[in-house]
Amino acid sequence: MSQAEQKKIVQYLNEAHSAEQGLARTLQAQIAMTPGGRHRNGLEAHLERTRSHARKLRTRVQELDGSGNPLQFGIGLLQSVVGQALALSQAPFELVRGSGGEEKVLKNAKDACASEALEIATYTAIERLARSVGDSETAALAVGIREDEQKMFDRLLAEIPKLTDAVVESEIHDKPSYEVTETGAADALRSAGETVKENARRVQTSAKRTARGARKVPGVAQLEGELKGAVASEEDLALSDYDQLSAAEISERLAGVSQIDLAKIDAYERRHEGRTTILSRITSLRSEEPWPGYDELTVSEIRATLAGGNGAEDDDLTKRVRAYERSHKDRIGVLSATEHDSVSHA
Repeated sequence: MSQAEQKKIVQYLNEAHSAEQGLARTLQAQIAMTPGGRHRNGLEAHLERTRSHARKLRTRVQELDGSGNPLQFGIGLLQSVVGQALALSQAPFELVRGSGGEEKVLKNAKDACASEALEIATYTAIERLARSVGDSETAALAVGIREDEQKMFDRLLAEIPKLTDAVVESEIHDKPSYEVTETGAADALRSAGETVKENARRVQTSAKRTARGARKVPGVAQLEGELKGAVASEEDLALSDYDQLSAAEISERLAGVSQIDLAKIDAYERRHEGRTTILSRITSLRSEEPWPGYDELTVSEIRATLAGGNGAEDDDLTKRVRAYERSHKDRIGVLSATEHDSVSHA
């Protein structure tokens, strides 16, 4: 292979590797909200195959370019760490949000079908590219993974009628079959030896703390928002009834949204309408928080932080907080604290 041919192969393999990591995170969340049985068993098996695919892709990239793309895999590792926290924190909320559990599982299955179709197309393209440049090993790898994806797609498609029947029984005939206590999340909670309710609270709190800790690393908050937005539905967004709002209405409400949610809405909007007015407004609001993790704090926590410092450095921090608040959430409690803090240092 020429250098240009090898570079293109590596590019496609890196893209597929990132897609497999993203699918693994999605499967984790879906398993956590799916009751035990054939469908969840299939999802768990597919999660293991997905992780195996990611390992094989990385190995092949390393064989082709010596060590793989450090930046690409570094980003992938960060995404994996953040993604695991997201999957854990998302599941308890998903178990009680929106329509009945049967409908949530059906929606997840339909989304999974779309993901599988995309992966089948991806590996078809990789095989074609590899054969055209004489890379038989990469072509064989693509064929093997594509066959796995096709089997999963066929299995998911066969589950759709059954899952739809469950929705009909639950939503129309008032005969629910979905049991929160039989989901993967509940299984994990029971294994800790606590009641489902108590453990759901503890896991949820722990995951939120983990995510908050990760967000204190500059750039992670935006990455988290982009990851969430890549798979978000309308009800996952910070603005209620998003799809029913006009571009002007959305733009007007964006100032009160956190940096994570701005990134999420940006990703969602680009996947759907791609309205320039909204995207431009998001760009104008995307800025560094006064300190990493600021958007996760309450008014009281921010006031306590401001009250605990003194000196010129803290005056600068106060000014950053005031400027950020005025252009974003504009909370009176925070603004009054910055005014008082500024006077006290004068």
